[in-house]
Amino acid sequence: MVVDSTLHIWIHCEPHDRHGAGQRDRIPLRRRLSLAMNRRFWLTGLVAVMLGAAGWLYTPDRDRAALEIRYLADRADLRQVDGVRLHVRDTGPRGAPVLLLLHGLGASLHTWEPWARALDTTYRVVRFDFPGHGLSAADTDYSDVRTLRLVASLLDSLGILKATVIGNSMGGRIAWRFAATHPARVGKLVLMAPDGFASPGFAYDTRADVPAALGLMRWVLPRRMLEANLAPAYADRTRLADSVVARYYDLMLAPGNRAALFARMQQTMLIDPVPVLRTITAPTLLVWGEQDRMIPLSNAQDYLAAIPQARLVRLSALGHLPFEEAPVRALIPVRAFLAE
Repeated sequence: MVVDSTLHIWIHCEPHDRHGAGQRDRIPLRRRLSLAMNRRFWLTGLVAVMLGAAGWLYTPDRDRAALEIRYLADRADLRQVDGVRLHVRDTGPRGAPVLLLLHGLGASLHTWEPWARALDTTYRVVRFDFPGHGLSAADTDYSDVRTLRLVASLLDSLGILKATVIGNSMGGRIAWRFAATHPARVGKLVLMAPDGFASPGFAYDTRADVPAALGLMRWVLPRRMLEANLAPAYADRTRLADSVVARYYDLMLAPGNRAALFARMQQTMLIDPVPVLRTITAPTLLVWGEQDRMIPLSNAQDYLAAIPQARLVRLSALGHLPFEEAPVRALIPVRAFLAE
């Protein structure tokens, strides 16, 4: 890296005083002036390089109007719910059983489209972008409590009393918390590699330890960086289509989304899930890719031990996003569960 090299050069332009501060005065004045000028030269060069790199790597937001032309199916899909504008898709027969699909961190409702198209001939399929994701507006409060209230308000606004809730990763955490908080509103529960148990950087009852450097993504986010973070979610990276990467990247660059994502991570506060999971009364299907590198399959045992009516389906050769990686195969056990 050019910046690293420049830093190394600048640091080593400093005089090394091995014998104490008084030894510096023994350096001839001309030599000290030369060293000072040298340091200033390299410092100026360092700043210039860093500014140049920032200018080169700077990633501006995408134009919202252009994003809506590409990713918004209908203007009516933008709904005001509990004070925030949400991007919602609601398809399928109005009198049919309802499926509510909740996406993971950094994703959007588009992640569910292969399943939505396969299911909305039989079911009413509702999916939406969480605030600060996709085409939904940013919020100020990204706590789970606020998110649970938004989910309930959305169902109210759509006239939905009860639904089967399907959630992945962060959406899985919201799904099981919603099932525990609103048991009368959840008929069945499908958890796809859900989040919720403590992990490095995420302890219970304390805000997440998010590196401040991660906040730089608000200004610098090369596409290759996003792709490098998305690829491990697939067991077979060749299945990660360029069009999918482009969609994630475009919507990550929607105005306000990067700042919202960083704020959401900072505000994340996990609770001990076990007492909550034990209260879930809905029949629950756990679906896990055997090659999930994000939330390993071994985590499924914690949910099986805590949720009274839970069972597990393992998907061989799939990762964290089976509904994207192999939507037809991954849907088979879910469709069977829904039909029971």
